[in-house]
Amino acid sequence: MIFIKSAAELEAMRLSGALLARIADKIRGKIAVGISTEEIDKIAEGLILQAGAVPAFKGYGGFPANICASINEEVVHGIPSRDRLLKDGDLLKIDVGISLNGYFSDCAFTIALGRVDAGRRRLLETTKRALEAGIAAAVVNNHLTDISWAIQSYVEAQGFSVVRDFVGHGIGRSMHEAPEVPNFGEPRQGPLLKEGMVLAIEPMVNRGTWEVRIQENGWTAVTRDKQESAHFEHTVAITSGGPEILTK
Repeated sequence: MIFIKSAAELEAMRLSGALLARIADKIRGKIAVGISTEEIDKIAEGLILQAGAVPAFKGYGGFPANICASINEEVVHGIPSRDRLLKDGDLLKIDVGISLNGYFSDCAFTIALGRVDAGRRRLLETTKRALEAGIAAAVVNNHLTDISWAIQSYVEAQGFSVVRDFVGHGIGRSMHEAPEVPNFGEPRQGPLLKEGMVLAIEPMVNRGTWEVRIQENGWTAVTRDKQESAHFEHTVAITSGGPEILTK
């Protein structure tokens, strides 16, 4: 069942999304070569709790941290560690979510540290623009997979691939709600988009193959060919005036 949010619920989600956007910006400002991903996780937890929100990820399905911190060939669900120190040239993906007054928001970004080669920078920019393309297709009376096709067609035109094993999702009073939002698929399929839907749109883009595997920790997904991956995400409301990015 796809939940349609009321005006009051959308306002609550705007507050949650705006707070998460501010938290994500502060996290981004603390990222530097030499810092550990565990330290970034502690920074994120402090920011979330100080703001009166709840970390959405910690304990979710048993996940042990407040953020996902995935480096280079790690696609998603990287577990922060004191032993993972950021290095010059790394691509770091931070995925973070919160609950504020019972309403969830979710966002992710990729940051390039120091001197990053042109291929990695192009991967990062392609993923960012793929998210923009997906959001632009999130309009009333489009089909769900119009978002998927906008992302896939843009990514593949740039010579990269979209991950199949992980997808976006609806969001609201729960972190994950219907519908799933794939980053691949033919257009004009799936449910019609309606005013009041809220979606977490999140392309995960690989430099090589789209295939991934799960590491022994049971969480972290890495590319099968060990090439780099990038990830961006926003929580987006479908409105009569067009897509509204709640986590911008």
